[in-house]
Amino acid sequence: MMSKRLKHLIHTLPKAELHLHIEGSLEPQLMWDLAQKHNIALPFANVEAIQSAYQFENLQNFLDLYYQGADVLRDEDDFFALMWAYLCKCYEQNIVHTEIMFDPQTHTQRGIDYAVFMPGFARAIQKAKAEFGMSVYLILSFLRHLSELSALEALADARPYYSMITAVGLDSSELGNPPSKFTHVFAQAKELGFKLVAHAGEEGPPEYVWEALELLRVDRIDHGVRSIEDSSLMAYLKEQQIPLTVCPLSNLKLRVVNEMSQHNIIQLLDDGLLVTVNSDDPSYFGGYLDDNFHALAHHLSLSEQALAQLVCNSFTASFLPESQKQHWLAQIRALTATD
Repeated sequence: MMSKRLKHLIHTLPKAELHLHIEGSLEPQLMWDLAQKHNIALPFANVEAIQSAYQFENLQNFLDLYYQGADVLRDEDDFFALMWAYLCKCYEQNIVHTEIMFDPQTHTQRGIDYAVFMPGFARAIQKAKAEFGMSVYLILSFLRHLSELSALEALADARPYYSMITAVGLDSSELGNPPSKFTHVFAQAKELGFKLVAHAGEEGPPEYVWEALELLRVDRIDHGVRSIEDSSLMAYLKEQQIPLTVCPLSNLKLRVVNEMSQHNIIQLLDDGLLVTVNSDDPSYFGGYLDDNFHALAHHLSLSEQALAQLVCNSFTASFLPESQKQHWLAQIRALTATD
């Protein structure tokens, strides 16, 4: 049973979200509306039918629907609407800083150019900054089921928009697509001055986490929950304080864990790792950031101390300037102090 104080803290604490795919925030209603706008025939009779389709056996089942859904995004206003809807949700949940992944290849392969989606994203981000005082960073993510050549092309095509991009990442189908497949494009991104992140250790083994760290030289691991299977990796992650952006409801929905009560995030936290809580693809996985914290409270007996640490970790692991990190950390400490 979650206490009223814990529920209040989850809602009111300033939070950062570091693992969010903007295409994965496409709600069924918006998908339906955009399909109607563009006269796109969806294989669903109505919004409720879309919602009922959000049941997945594994990561690939999810990705099939994810890419199908993204096809309704056609013009700049669509991408503005997508980004604005998520940023409004951030405002509702007191997410004051977010680092958002976007998948350019999902769109360019459909003939939708950077000149369409980047201005749409920019308008929403500028509006959120002006109206909410929110900070937003973008992470250009490569689709790992495609070739490294395709990733190199995606990075090159983004050149006019480099000033909008903070980091590059690696997502999509993990199994059979190890980080080592992308060493050249990550080296190039590092030379360009981008921060580096990569999905690893979700469906893939701990060896993929090692590859992301040693070959791609990433600053942060997205997911990483299977790191617990390798004691030497756990020791390294703790010593180096490499952030893990963990997504509990996503892990449950994609059957990385069978029950939320089996999730290892609190164990990872107790072991001294720099773990954070995130929503991944919230429309598809049944919950935004607060919902993920609620799930931990209900099924893993999340304590106020653990909540405070996880929220602090989200800022520590972010790419914010140190002065801004300290600003938010001081606020969290003040709000969670007990007499």
